[in-house]
Amino acid sequence: MQQTHTAPKTGHVDFVGAGPGDPDLLTVKAVAAFDRADVVLHDRLISDAILQIAGRSARLIDVGKAGFGPSWRQEDIDALLVRLAVEGQRVVRLKSGDATVFGRLDEEIEALDAAGISWAIIPGITAASAAAASIGQSLTRRGRNSSVRFLTGHDMQGFADHDWTALARPGSVAAIYMGKKSARFIQGRLLMHGADRATPVTLIENASRPDQRILETTLDRLASDLSQADMTGPALMFYGLAPRAAVRAATELKKEHA
Repeated sequence: MQQTHTAPKTGHVDFVGAGPGDPDLLTVKAVAAFDRADVVLHDRLISDAILQIAGRSARLIDVGKAGFGPSWRQEDIDALLVRLAVEGQRVVRLKSGDATVFGRLDEEIEALDAAGISWAIIPGITAASAAAASIGQSLTRRGRNSSVRFLTGHDMQGFADHDWTALARPGSVAAIYMGKKSARFIQGRLLMHGADRATPVTLIENASRPDQRILETTLDRLASDLSQADMTGPALMFYGLAPRAAVRAATELKKEHA
């Protein structure tokens, strides 16, 4: 009797951008990745609505990180990705927003490459795009700013340092990720480098989600207004952008009827 041998099943990892939280903003390609996945490793800030879609046919594992708080170590996430793929499982590594923007993507890809595991990146809508849409603004505008900076409020060493002199110039626009805890630091550095105290600053909490909130302030009032707002969800900070008048009016009307 002839004996047959089955080749071992080969695993694969899809890095999927979950977008800002609204499940309607998921890409078709992202949903297809969920449907063929055996397991989904997801960040802490993924919305429940998206996790429900991701978990319809796959096992969910929370590997979330918290800024200045308890977190999975990056090396442990890398090791888990490799182990699951070596076992032959199809893995989705689900990251908030777009996986290529402040998503620690490179470390995980390098771990997979070292183990000879195949992978692919499925882009998502980053928080800056969703937040800009929520305040009715564009990230760039002729005559205002021909560039926009994507910055992080903190990195592995603590509060992140940037080119504050360039940011302090009139007309500068920046989208600041993970900026709530570093707001006072950012405010101080910009003022120290000559930024106008009246520069608009807008924070969008839970952009695109039903519980979205918009805080409109100025650089001068940033720290105090943010403290009073008591924002607990993920927030994107825009330096140099204020909500469009129509959005401001709609927000005020919503508050009156709340």
